Amino acid sequence: MSSTVAGRADVDAAVHEKTQVVIVGSGFGALAAAKTLAKSKTPFVLISATTEHLFQPLLYQVATGVLSAGEIAPPVRAILEKVPGADVRLGRVVEVDAEAKTLVYEASGQRHTIEYRSLIAATGATQAYFGRDEFEEVTYKLKTVEDAEALRTQILRCFEEAHTTSDPVAREALLTFVVVGAGATGVELAGEIKGLARRYFPKAVRNLTADDVRVTVVEGAGVTLPAFGGKLSEYTQNSLEKSGVEIVLNTMVTAIDEHGVTVSSTKTKEETRIDAETVIWSAGVRANDFAEVLGQATGCDTDRAGRLLVNPDLTVGGFANVYAVGDMTSLNGLPGQSPVAMQGGRHVAKIVNGKRKPGTPFKYLDKGSMSIISRFSAVVRVRKVELKGFFAWVIWLAVHAMYLIGFRNRAVAIMSWFGSFIGHRRPHFHYAQEAMEVPAVPPVVDDDEPAETSVVEDKPALVPSA
Repeated sequence: MSSTVAGRADVDAAVHEKTQVVIVGSGFGALAAAKTLAKSKTPFVLISATTEHLFQPLLYQVATGVLSAGEIAPPVRAILEKVPGADVRLGRVVEVDAEAKTLVYEASGQRHTIEYRSLIAATGATQAYFGRDEFEEVTYKLKTVEDAEALRTQILRCFEEAHTTSDPVAREALLTFVVVGAGATGVELAGEIKGLARRYFPKAVRNLTADDVRVTVVEGAGVTLPAFGGKLSEYTQNSLEKSGVEIVLNTMVTAIDEHGVTVSSTKTKEETRIDAETVIWSAGVRANDFAEVLGQATGCDTDRAGRLLVNPDLTVGGFANVYAVGDMTSLNGLPGQSPVAMQGGRHVAKIVNGKRKPGTPFKYLDKGSMSIISRFSAVVRVRKVELKGFFAWVIWLAVHAMYLIGFRNRAVAIMSWFGSFIGHRRPHFHYAQEAMEVPAVPPVVDDDEPAETSVVEDKPALVPSA
């Protein structure tokens, strides 16, 4: 059976297709490139390892029950279904021959080869653990829909078990949440978990108060939201601390296990143990694995995070027809944010379709940065203009609603925001315990009587799901 499959794969790889442009990825940069190519009716094949376009900045709201996954991750095919010349394929690119202008992708156990004129890579980034990859097994992260749903289940499990346990030590650990990293994701998640403790769970769980829930943010730098700095970072820290979040700065994580984390001060070297059933890692990113494949194929160097050191025009290595955009690249210290990826995608697509001269350097127009802190509180920076508080929060909502794809998704998201932030609803909180079979009880045998065979039926016992 395996030899037959391998044979089919060899045939598929030998007989290949041709297209003008191949786009690898389905994030902001990939879709921006696809829509720009569509305006000039340039045919392209978009290959993605997932079927959805993920609005990653809102993953934390999926994890905390504000939004559903479908509202922030619409299918790529549905987005591009009306685009002439668009061919969307589910697969993972495993080989690139930049000289021959071909790539190989795997789908359903088979390999397929496509010859292209231009290649645009926009596969994004994944979580980085700074050489401590073992932390991945004992922490939660927020990079995919599956990550968000796993964290949501964990949050609910902890509150449910804390409600019924009679062990005060176990209850304290269940209600302790440690967030590693005080960037935008860490800040937004910490603020929302504390918000759940103040506004949602006390109404649903009678023996719970906000003071019972401990949320700690651990950051190696000396400020929260290091990318902002100054007064906005100070405002963020003060707002979080006022809401009850504990901020621990100038502190590094030295050990993590299934029941807690050990941290060490960079100044005093003093170590502290925090018992917690939930440790969330949001401390750094590295390029997706495809960056390594493309780097080897083009001879392009990478930085410590595996990001491609692209040329000023976003070409890769010495190949004028191979481009990379977004989080998988490094250029002039540009931030790993969706606006950079979208502008990069449009830039290379205009070169590909002849609307922009080849070799034109990419110029990023900074439209500003923003981060939500908690309900009615956010920070926004647009060049030299800095905003904070309620007005910044309204701007954050408006901008993120605008970037959601599809009228229905925008409408549903706005309704969910009103229900969650104005009211106390969490419509997407769902949790169920899993049944576990109890081992059969061995029969009791009297030494004076002959042993008899007896059968005891297994009976299910309800235990919390992991």
